[in-house]
Amino acid sequence: MRRIWPPQHTGELDDAALEELYGYPAGRWLAVNFVSSADGALELGGRARALSNEPDQRVLRLGSDLADVLLVGATTAMVEEFRGAHPDAETAARRERHGLAPVPPTAVVTTGSLPVDAPVLTEAPVPSYVITTAAAPEHKREAWAATGATVVVAGERRVDLRSAVDALAVAGLEHVDSEGGARLFASLLAAGVVDELRLTVSPLLVAGAAGRIAAGVDIDPAQLELLSVVAESDTLMVRYGLRS
Repeated sequence: MRRIWPPQHTGELDDAALEELYGYPAGRWLAVNFVSSADGALELGGRARALSNEPDQRVLRLGSDLADVLLVGATTAMVEEFRGAHPDAETAARRERHGLAPVPPTAVVTTGSLPVDAPVLTEAPVPSYVITTAAAPEHKREAWAATGATVVVAGERRVDLRSAVDALAVAGLEHVDSEGGARLFASLLAAGVVDELRLTVSPLLVAGAAGRIAAGVDIDPAQLELLSVVAESDTLMVRYGLRS
């Protein structure tokens, strides 16, 4: 991979340099990962994974490898058949080197739609977190807990994402890697808890009626600061910071 921005730090990136670039600063930090086509499509054939490629998977993996917790919306977890993180030997060594737990848990945001037999609950190697509302049926919350998940109630009828992120931090999960979906991203922006957007621009044009990476919630336009641009095989990996 080759860094092409900022100008004073261009050049080829080895594994160590790429790991440093996609690491997390000290303290609390929430990074959001997305891949889109060059014409802005969020998915292809109903799945974001269809837009991904090897360079995207490489930086996406770094985000999760170095995170304390993965954050995902219930719909995305189901559509993408998300099973939580399953580290291989390389990931295990990387996490050990950084003093991280062997496996990062997954936190799923849902108002009640998450099935009890969802793979993110039943196939994750460590217990997941379910972030939900007080209005979610009590029997559903009990069933989630019965799978071993930690159920976090944040908000009455809508998930209060600021409270949710606070609860994760209290549990020692300060570095949050959000992997979708679009409604969750917009809600995180509205809650003012996003620190960084990591966007891969896939070298595809797909047209159609696919949505954008943030949708469903109106926000004031968020100002971005370009942090880095990395290129490989016609693919651009861009990091933006959210200006306060």
